[in-house]
Amino acid sequence: MVSGTLYTYPENFRAYKALIAAKYSSADIKVDPNFVFGETNKSDGFLKKFPSGKVPAFESSDGKYLQDGNAIAYYVANDQLRGKNDFEKAQVLQWICFADNEILPASCAWVFPILGIIQYDKKAFDRSKEDVRAALSVLNSYLLTRTYLVGERISLADVSVTCNLLLLYTHVLEPEFRKPFANVNRWFNTVVNQPNFRAVVGEVKLCTKAAEVDPKKFQQLQGAAGKAGGKDKKEKKEEKKEKKQAPKKEKEAEPVEEMDATEAALAAEPKSRDPFEVLPKGTFNMDDYKRCYSNEDESKSIPYFWEKFDPENYSIWMGEYKYNEELSKVFMSCNLITGMYQRLDKMRKQAFASVCLFGTDNDSSISGIWVWRGQDLAFTLSPDWQIDYETYDWKKLDPKSEETKKLVEQYFSWTGTDKQGRKFNQGKIFK
Repeated sequence: MVSGTLYTYPENFRAYKALIAAKYSSADIKVDPNFVFGETNKSDGFLKKFPSGKVPAFESSDGKYLQDGNAIAYYVANDQLRGKNDFEKAQVLQWICFADNEILPASCAWVFPILGIIQYDKKAFDRSKEDVRAALSVLNSYLLTRTYLVGERISLADVSVTCNLLLLYTHVLEPEFRKPFANVNRWFNTVVNQPNFRAVVGEVKLCTKAAEVDPKKFQQLQGAAGKAGGKDKKEKKEEKKEKKQAPKKEKEAEPVEEMDATEAALAAEPKSRDPFEVLPKGTFNMDDYKRCYSNEDESKSIPYFWEKFDPENYSIWMGEYKYNEELSKVFMSCNLITGMYQRLDKMRKQAFASVCLFGTDNDSSISGIWVWRGQDLAFTLSPDWQIDYETYDWKKLDPKSEETKKLVEQYFSWTGTDKQGRKFNQGKIFK
């Protein structure tokens, strides 16, 4: 029987997957009660075992280490949850990928601005609702004649998809929105009310009215995180001072308020030098334009871009993926874009991009328009930014050219076709 320790912060839906799987398989999994997000996972001891510092993370009793909720859940599960034969195992994997690639990004884009975890982006927020509808429609059709996603009993497919739907069903999927998806609703209620599920998550209360975005919440949460960090440093200094003044006197420790899941997600990262600092600032305010793009229609945001753009200190580039012939499923191609964005996260302050996928399954292409501070390829400024850029052909565009203006309009408004005539499928904004 598998046994070990799970490292996570409270109410982490990714960790729920492993804990629920452990309930079904009777695995002896304990959550580390001393784990503090932003501290424990930044320690040398933790990073030696889990180099990325991400949670959930699992340490087995016999010294094995795993990260990612799906991987841990698979390891601690039993054969019933994993699938009884090769085809069922493939089906389980299929739905786990569906949960992470089709449901989770849309869920985060819709719910996280409401929770204050990420800043509100009107385009992404509105698009997320349609993406959720599309994902639920797929599930609804599939579940018309099925009780569970794979076979006749609950599997990791049900566990993973349900956990990724939790934030949606509890925060924004009000009765009117979920009404067309009766099969999904029936299945979701069946899964969340299973004893093993309830033992981990507790009672799941469905949303009665969709929560709304409060722009101040993000600012307040960011401010609170910053103050908490400052207070922590101050307290440490005071403790050292007290120990020096009265080394023999022991002071009773005051209780520390435990961070909830939202605060944990916002734990501050150590600040590192911005590679763009060596370049002239210019007059183009990247943050100002991003706000305009996020909150205005393209009919206003694109002219605003050209009105404010500073060609002396900023440049425009076209990036075209080199290996389009290897692209297969659309969702997998989109994952390439998302993965690149994630690895370039610290580049966002001084860069903006619209990368688009054209075509359909097994006949698609990826290309995009990028804008950044400086006149040369920005990726060379930092080794951390050089993982993906060589898989693209890069061409610097002339901002005075009419062709450039047409390309900017096409990619910023998500329209048109690629060079081979493939129609626009979907796009992703880097900002």
